[in-house]
Order: sequence, then C-alpha cells, then structure tokens
Amino acid sequence: MAVLTYVSSSLLKYVLVVVLCLCGSGDARFKGFRRFMDRSETTQRAAKAGPEVQDHWFTQRLDHFNGVDTRVWKQRYFINDSFYRPGGPVFLMIGGEGPANPAWMQYGTWLTYAEKLGGLCFLLEHRFYGKSHPTEDLSTSNLRFLSSRQALADLAHFRTVVAEGRGLSSSRWVAFGGSYPGSLAAWFRLKYPHLVHAAIATSAPIHATVNFPEYLEVVWRSLASYSPECPLLVKQASDTLSQMLKNPLTYSNITKDFQLCSPLQLDSFMDSAHFLEALAGNFMDVVQYNEDNRAFEGVVGTNITISVLCGVMADESLGGVYERYAAVARLLLRTFSQRCLDARYSAYLQDMTNTSWSGPGAAGGRQWVYQTCTEFGFYQSTDSPNQPFTGFPLPYHLQQCSDVYNVSVDVAAAVQDTNEQYGGYGLRAARVAFPNGSIDPWSALGVTQDLDQQLPAIFIKGTAHCANMYPARAEDLPQLALARDHVYLLLQQWLKE
Repeated sequence: MAVLTYVSSSLLKYVLVVVLCLCGSGDARFKGFRRFMDRSETTQRAAKAGPEVQDHWFTQRLDHFNGVDTRVWKQRYFINDSFYRPGGPVFLMIGGEGPANPAWMQYGTWLTYAEKLGGLCFLLEHRFYGKSHPTEDLSTSNLRFLSSRQALADLAHFRTVVAEGRGLSSSRWVAFGGSYPGSLAAWFRLKYPHLVHAAIATSAPIHATVNFPEYLEVVWRSLASYSPECPLLVKQASDTLSQMLKNPLTYSNITKDFQLCSPLQLDSFMDSAHFLEALAGNFMDVVQYNEDNRAFEGVVGTNITISVLCGVMADESLGGVYERYAAVARLLLRTFSQRCLDARYSAYLQDMTNTSWSGPGAAGGRQWVYQTCTEFGFYQSTDSPNQPFTGFPLPYHLQQCSDVYNVSVDVAAAVQDTNEQYGGYGLRAARVAFPNGSIDPWSALGVTQDLDQQLPAIFIKGTAHCANMYPARAEDLPQLALARDHVYLLLQQWLKE
C-alpha cells in the first residue's frame, strides 16, 4: 500500500486541518452520498469557461438482461480526442448519480494522463441521471431498470460498439471513476475483464452496508484533526438542540435562529430526524470535500472548510454552543444564496415523490435514494457513540424507502446480494488502483490497504473525497501530488502488460 505521509513543516497546518466526481448531486436535500457538487445545468454553465463540449448520443437497450424486451433509449456521452495518438489507450470516465459535467472533458487529472499517454477520452453519463432518460418518468415501476448491474452492462455495450465503430477493439481501455462511479470502475474490470484492461477507482466504497455510522466517526476524527475541541463542541450543540426539540416552547426561537422557511413543527420522529440531519449535513458536506479543487466545475462553497466551521464553533463571542451551531447553518445558507432552510420532512417527501423528469428530485435525489434502498444502503446514521451528532438513527433512513417509493423493501437482502455480486472487501480482479483520502468519510468503505499486488491502495493523508481526480494546483499537499504520480506510473506499467 502506498501511504503518502510526507509533510513539510510549512505545510503541517494544512494537514492538521482537515454530484461527475463523477462524484455528485444537485438536490440540497439529497441523501446517500453527500452533496458532491451542484449538478444542475445552471451551475454547469457557470463552470470554468472553455471550448463548448458537444453532446453525443448512444443507443442503449432498456433491459440488458431480458432478451424479449427490445426497447432502446439514447444515452449521453462526451468525447475528447485532442490528445489521441494512434495506438494509444482509451480512457472511459464513468458518470455517476447526477448529470455528467462536460467540464471534466476540459480539466482534471485524467486528461493529464491522456496527454502524456496519447489517450482518447470518453465520458458516459449514467442511466437515469442528467439527460440520459431511459423511461418516460421516474415512477417506481420504471426505476426497476436503474441498477449498478444495468449501468455496467451499459458500459460494456458502449465499449463494444464504439470500439468496433472506431477501430479501437485492440486498444487498451481504462475505466476511471470517483465515489460510486469509482465502484463501478472496479466492478467493470471485475465483471468484464475482456473489455476493460485496467481501472482507477477513486474514493470507491466497494462494500455495501445497510448501516454506515462509520461515516460520522470519520467526520469526528476529521474535525478533531483541526482541533480536538471541535467535535466536542459540535456534539454539545447537537445534543443541546435535540433536547430543545422536546419543548415546543423553544420552536419559535429555533425557527428564527436557524432561519427556517416556516415555523418549526414536529409531528413525528421523522420530522425531528430530518431537521437534525439537515443541520449535521452542513458539517458532513464540508468534511467530505475539505479544501478540494472543485471550483473548476462551477461549484459554490469551496471556501468553506473544516477550519472555517471549527472557527465558528470556537467563537465564544457568538454565544453558547447552540448559538454557534445556528451561526454555521446561517453561514451555509448565505454561501449557497439560500433565503431560508426548509427542514420539513413533508416538503422533502413532496419533492422526492414527484416522478416527473422536471421535478426537483430528478436532479438525482429520487434516483439515488432508490439505489440505496435496492442495492447499497450506505445510511449515515447516528448509531455510534463515537460521532458528534444525534437524532437520525437507522430506522429514519429505512422509513424513507417506503415513504418515497410506496413499496416494502428488504434493504438488508438487497445489500447482501450486492456484496455477493461484486465481492465487497473480497473483490478479486487485477490492475485496479484504489486512491482514497484519509479525511474522506467514504474511505471507511473503501480499499485503504493493498488487496494484493494487482489491487493497490493509495491512501493519501490529509486529503478528502476524490481529491486526486481534480486539477493540480500549487497549494496541493505534496502527498497528493505523489498520489497522482503514483497513478500515472501504474498506468504506464499496466498499459504495457
């Protein structure tokens, strides 16, 4: 395992502070993977200017596993052939749980590799996300065609047809992805080794699990790496607020302090859990992407880091820990230009049960939660004493499966099936690299130690989710630069095998 820990004294302070990511989402109330990025078309148009990237369309089967079903649909993809040299490799970036961002066809570490190696680059948008609409709506009956297995079959069919059409059948294909697409990259290599030669699976959670309280445990450690007092202050604030929610006489003050869109009203356990999770999400999101370089995608809020949040929590001039917790919430609202926080579970359900492609959940929320219910779990619950939040245990997350999709789902059986399909931590393949950042809560479900010589881990101290995928910059930690170099050396080696 490559554990990159070099730290110069001048950079020590940066180590001590801790949806394409093909890491992403666009819904402010998005569940599952944290808000990787704003995936909306508006935000993508605001991304760093560059040559316009043209949409291309590929004909896919709706159901790859039913020979009787002949229905097809159009899947969006992008191309960058500016670095291609005949005989060079083909890089296939895998889209995730949001619109594929064309900014990745202009910026990103994978393009640096393509330039050095003469690679041809494709980005394939994931079915049911972005503009890739296989069905007329997002009804539960249609979402049965949304799964990682169907997505892998999409990749296989795309690779086969494009290779035949462009004379690339003998080329070495390499899959790239970050987060869930990173898992897909590893699984693509696992399931279709005759089609893809190698894979770079960044920040990939390869083990499915129903309950994932370890996510919040990493959040605790990441906050503590900036200041040992920080997670303690956050825990005190969360506990204080949880106690206040038991007294309706406090609701008017809470409404004002947290800048809620409507007077706080808690009619059920789901209402309080949703509110508490929304506030915890302010810290969870920042930790996951602490000090990253997503600005090229048009992402807002990259200036809000762990040091900023811990600074607010330590500021006694703001009042007690409750007042500081509220100050963090207001800071995030201002950062994202939101007038107020709509923390109503009923409003969340209204958005998530809208099955239209123009509905608010269609940005990725309705689709991804469906995948968590039917494949992955990944529920970031408070069911651990070693984390800073309270109030949203596993039953809260499981209840959403039936509330949103109006069906009974055996999530535990679905998760077991996923691990049986792909192997979980016992994945056995070759030529798959697993970069992960120590700050990233998702590293708890990833590969942080070599599985074997052909399945190396690249564990990057002090970095967050998908950090090695973003464009390099002068202020990057030296171990992050080394990690990018390590991936390049692996690609050089593997493309010769």
